[in-house]
Amino acid sequence: MLICRWGENRNTPCALLLGGFDGMHVGHATLLKRARETGLPVGITTITGLKAGGDIFTLTEREYIFEREGISFVLELPFETIRNISAADFLAALFKRVRAKAVFCGEDFRFGKDASGTADFLRVNAPCAVEICPISMIGAQKVSISAVKERLTAGDLPAANALLQGSYFLQGKVEHGRQVGRTYGFPTANVSFPAEKYSLREGVYRGYVETEAATYSSIVNFGARPTFGVEQKKTEAYLHGFNGDLYGQTIRIYPTEFIRPIVKFASVEELKSQLKKDLKTL
Repeated sequence: MLICRWGENRNTPCALLLGGFDGMHVGHATLLKRARETGLPVGITTITGLKAGGDIFTLTEREYIFEREGISFVLELPFETIRNISAADFLAALFKRVRAKAVFCGEDFRFGKDASGTADFLRVNAPCAVEICPISMIGAQKVSISAVKERLTAGDLPAANALLQGSYFLQGKVEHGRQVGRTYGFPTANVSFPAEKYSLREGVYRGYVETEAATYSSIVNFGARPTFGVEQKKTEAYLHGFNGDLYGQTIRIYPTEFIRPIVKFASVEELKSQLKKDLKTL
């Protein structure tokens, strides 16, 4: 997977997906399917530093998603760099850098200063064929990043994942934590939640974790740890059946269903008893 920065040239002929692409949802998958049908390598743009409250996926996580979907390269568009470029100048700069033979976008695609550029403007001014795809709907619900965020805020992972092409996850390196969990039989893998990543509802989730070697059913705690007087938000995952050392490894944590809110237990024994109940949900 090749990430190209704004200002770099990509001279290989390609089919280009144009949009913000904070990851991919099922509507984006329609664009990708059409682009693949050209037989050309597929490139994709992704805007960073735009979304209020953070992006659903970090750039590193997006790279994994796009590579999984067979995309050849990613053109990163930092919002602060492109926000004041006119629609016409943006297209001129884009097509000078990327040798697109076909372009695909959604009908609600906007670009350029004050979002003045439209999909129709793109079609008229692009140096190649442009296919504009209609907005995807699931029932009466428009498929959008905003809709995914609403469900993450509510902790409704099944509904969020129904809109995503793939599942919501957190990727990061396992860090050394306080190592308290191992003292009562529940050692956890600790991963920092990036500041630029949109936060899901604090709570305890069932899910699974992908390590370099295998995938494990997991209980995931996202948020504070009030039983131990720790208010800092962290992501901790207990990997059921795992025995070993993950420090320094990159893992992906997939919370799939909200189990319960985070509460302060009166004792470690009470917490341990609850965690045993949580495990029965796996």
